[in-house]
Amino acid sequence: MRFRLLACRITNYLTPAMAGLAVLTMVASTPARAAGPSVVVGESRQQPVVEEVRVSGSVISPQSSRLSPQVAGRVARLMVDIGSRVSAGDVILELDAALVRIEGDAARAAAAQAREILADAQRREADGRRLVKSRTITATSYEALQSEVRANAAALRLREAEQRAADERLKQHVLRAPFAGVISAKLTEVGEWITPGTAAVSLVADEQLSVDLQVPQRYFPRLDRDVPVELHLPALDDRAVEASITAIVPVSDADARSFRMRVTPVENGLPLTPGMSASATLRLGSGREGVLVSRDALLRHPDGRVTVWVLEGAQDGEVKVSERVVKTGLSFDGLVEIRDGLTAGERVVVEGNESLRNAQTVTVAGAR
Repeated sequence: MRFRLLACRITNYLTPAMAGLAVLTMVASTPARAAGPSVVVGESRQQPVVEEVRVSGSVISPQSSRLSPQVAGRVARLMVDIGSRVSAGDVILELDAALVRIEGDAARAAAAQAREILADAQRREADGRRLVKSRTITATSYEALQSEVRANAAALRLREAEQRAADERLKQHVLRAPFAGVISAKLTEVGEWITPGTAAVSLVADEQLSVDLQVPQRYFPRLDRDVPVELHLPALDDRAVEASITAIVPVSDADARSFRMRVTPVENGLPLTPGMSASATLRLGSGREGVLVSRDALLRHPDGRVTVWVLEGAQDGEVKVSERVVKTGLSFDGLVEIRDGLTAGERVVVEGNESLRNAQTVTVAGAR
């Protein structure tokens, strides 16, 4: 109204052409209606709800042994140190075996002597076989020659067994790695006397590692080997690593009220070592569907309220927002279950929702 009165007064003092120009200038300079803040929106949707359970554990080795020699003796050579990597069959230490080598030499000499005695007896038995046919010697004498061959053959087998025993005792003076791994502890030194059952070194396999997790017992009925598992490891800056369940031990820890579950990373070549701490996220189906929105849509207030900004229907080409209090449930994959306050299919603000006001006009810049 004021604009019309002002225009009329101007036209009273100006020529028609000048008056028209003045009115156009005033209209052009009138400020346009300001656009609302820019927001990005997302849509609530109905879908199955997943419960994410965070558990902790540690990296374990498939094999770990405290190695000890089979016989007593003085350590003559020690080929490893802490941190040494060995392959299966590598020599770890040798005991002083001088006397055993002498025994082995004696056993081999005795076996060689027994072979010669047997060979001589076999020659005489062959001669006796020809002579008995010509009746040069008696049948009894020939049978004695045969008996002598059998006795000498048995003596040879005994000497050869003694030789094998000596060779085996010599092998027992050498301690070899039963599997590939890393020496985690060296418990003896050269010159020490060591006996069977006394550990000389500790060997830990550092390949094909697994993770043992402690899972609260209330989740046991919902677990099977198809449950998705994500590992989080400090060595990987907690980057999520897919893993598969390899064992569920159905024995509950009476003190911790938990049971053990073993998982194996799907990815190979990870920088893991036995004893490293680890955590995991188990994705358990809840058996129900719910309304889900992006976690970014939620605003948590100091008084405990949780709200979202909902887009209302456009009026006169404008989109307005209203604040709505919601009740949340489970969260997973960047989504949050809304148990009350929101229905599926509603549009909510997920970016730019920090300083909105009720009934405020907004500009939708995009959708997520």
